[in-house]
Amino acid sequence: MSGTSDRAATRVVVVPGGPLLVEGPVEVVLPNGTVRVADRPVVALCACRRSRRYPFCDTSHRRRARADRSSARPGRQG
Repeated sequence: MSGTSDRAATRVVVVPGGPLLVEGPVEVVLPNGTVRVADRPVVALCACRRSRRYPFCDTSHRRRARADRSSARPGRQG
């Protein structure tokens, strides 16, 4: 960004292992052209694609382990 715009920058916070927190309101355009709007002050966008409310986070990332973690079990030789 050049910083010459009169508009304030939108803050996006990346939560490790979690969602992207975006200062709202936001308008999200999905690959199929569908537009989803959220007018909250902060919107959590799903980064793991496990959410049933995708593109919005529903904390599904907390309940499920990643596949790459489950394959590295202690005592397993390969």
